[in-house]
Amino acid sequence: MTYGLIIILAYLLGSIPSGLIVGKLFYGIDIRQHGSGNLGATNSFRTLGIKAGSVVIVADILKGTLATLLPKFFGVDESIHPLLIGLVAVIGHMFPIFAGFKGGKAVATSAGVLLAYVPLLFLFLVIVFLISLKISKYVSLSSMIAGIFAIIYALIRTIITGDWPLLVVVIALASFVIYRHRTNLSRIKNKTEPKVKWL
Repeated sequence: MTYGLIIILAYLLGSIPSGLIVGKLFYGIDIRQHGSGNLGATNSFRTLGIKAGSVVIVADILKGTLATLLPKFFGVDESIHPLLIGLVAVIGHMFPIFAGFKGGKAVATSAGVLLAYVPLLFLFLVIVFLISLKISKYVSLSSMIAGIFAIIYALIRTIITGDWPLLVVVIALASFVIYRHRTNLSRIKNKTEPKVKWL
């Protein structure tokens, strides 16, 4: 019963469409009708601006963090792995019940899951992402590169500590990110992918 409740709560947390809420409440804009049409932070930055985009990315990160901490809140973190619950939140973010099951690309919420479980990895990935973004100017490419680095980090940690759940979940999260950015790769190749101008 408790496990079922935790899974449902994690999915519902992940399903909260931060970009849609911020856009409609404060700007009267449905971001699904602008830019890439995506509900994630990147389209929020492009459509609503840096201030709103920053709010959305923080909210999306916190969804993953809070969901991953649910087993601890309920006192069952010894019997159900928090990363699995975080994974459910990411699925909710990608397929949100509150937004017609069409959500974001899993980057920020995945980062939030890692923030709750391995804060050092989260910090490392933020640095990798920002360096890549500074060089390439492509958010999508930087997100995928961060995903690859996450797998490398998790593999090394697993070899040292035997933390197999981290490796499995990180591979899953990175796969989500890369797969959902597959069309961006084509646009980068064709030089039609938008570049960031503020970094």
